[in-house]
Amino acid sequence: MMKTSKTTFYTIAIFLWMCCGSCSRQLDVSPTSVITTTSFWQTEDDANGALTGMYISLRDVAVNIYRSEIRSDVYEGGVSGTGGDFADIQGNTLTPTNPGHPGWAGYYRAINDANLILKYVPEISFTSEAAKQRILAEAYTTRAYMHYIISKTWGDAIIRDEPIESSSAEVTQRERSPQTEVFAFIKQDLEQAIALFPDDSFPSGRMRWSRAAANAVKADVNLFTGKRLGGGSADFSNALAAIEAIEGTDTGLLPDFADIFRYDNKGNRELLMVIHHDVIEGGLFLHFTWFGSQLPANVGEESRNLILPTGNGIGLLVATQLVRNQFSMTDSRRDATFHEVFAYDANGNATYYTNVNLKFSGIVEGGTRYFTNDAILYRYADVLLMKAEAKNALGQDPSVEMNEIRRRAFGSAFNNHIFVNGSQEENETLILRERLLELLFEGKRWDDLVRYGKVFDIVPNLQSRRDEQHLLLFPIGNNILNTEPLVVQNPGYE
Repeated sequence: MMKTSKTTFYTIAIFLWMCCGSCSRQLDVSPTSVITTTSFWQTEDDANGALTGMYISLRDVAVNIYRSEIRSDVYEGGVSGTGGDFADIQGNTLTPTNPGHPGWAGYYRAINDANLILKYVPEISFTSEAAKQRILAEAYTTRAYMHYIISKTWGDAIIRDEPIESSSAEVTQRERSPQTEVFAFIKQDLEQAIALFPDDSFPSGRMRWSRAAANAVKADVNLFTGKRLGGGSADFSNALAAIEAIEGTDTGLLPDFADIFRYDNKGNRELLMVIHHDVIEGGLFLHFTWFGSQLPANVGEESRNLILPTGNGIGLLVATQLVRNQFSMTDSRRDATFHEVFAYDANGNATYYTNVNLKFSGIVEGGTRYFTNDAILYRYADVLLMKAEAKNALGQDPSVEMNEIRRRAFGSAFNNHIFVNGSQEENETLILRERLLELLFEGKRWDDLVRYGKVFDIVPNLQSRRDEQHLLLFPIGNNILNTEPLVVQNPGYE
């Protein structure tokens, strides 16, 4: 078993304390052991406990945030077959019965945690006003980010700006609001958050929101609304301003691409926001690209040493040849992103077998592989490429940002891969491709294709289905429709 860090221990201790309360204090003031809003929301410790609970809710949906990428050109079935709902996601054959997603309940749980903080924390006395502002800023950012994920996934969304503290249908049952209203709400929350963060510091491990991370969300949101909701130049300018606010903070590209994902390098300065995972906390992250018993005896020694032990990897999805072939052999990102496995016959002839994702390969402890990588939400390379995208959309030259990314990727071979400014359309094609090479497996690809309007041009199983525009959204699962009577199915999935 892995050694428990102090941070992890305190996180769990605070969470348990938040759930159980301070028994001695409650016994002193009340004959009941039930925690109520009046007994809990009293101290700074209460606020910090609630904040920890919010981040636990955020961690619970981390894998689901990555699900949309399965719909893109990135994945195909692995040695175990695609399996389960992954087959419908990867094949874009989703239905309300097989919606490819467990639903939005987890996202709204995190939103409710944030709403409780935003309602009660302002009335709590803190030893430091800056500490209170930071907690509120993190809650606003979480609420904005969760609404953003919901709306990108399902379109129109229920806006929750107050905590649910009653089982009344008037409180629990809501209709969805138009996507334009949802994004106006998201932007307002982000402005509140950015104004409240007391400084530009990053929390330890970068597993909590910071002002820089909130600005990354702001840039992401404005690029989406600029391209998908008609926001145009105003939104692209807002995205650019948000990115410029990140520059100068304690972040930047690491010299070696592979170092970003090293398990012993969690919380490095390229990361802006991650969802923390640890063995003691339970749960796994993105383990479906690894496989176990299907590893044949005649694979190469390098592959065997790299892959074994496999833990509980299930090998359902691997990178497509279409995507793997887009990496130059001189691109350092290739060997840091995936490993191709070959089997050899008696004469030493190699046959391709499969591949594995190296960015989220976990750690081996005591002969067991634990898939407890931190889920990356934003890192600086993503920010640079968003800046290139915003500049190009505004008719500016994105060469500086593109070449900063490529210089690290190609090292001594960079002179053969220098980006040269071209037309807006040419630049956009190259920026989109650079995002694929840089951010493969990081949950970005489907969203990028949707934002760029390239889904039906690039995703192989959608190229003949251009008239099915409803496929840009996920269907609302019957599990949601059965519990949300005011919610109407997305058009095209009725």
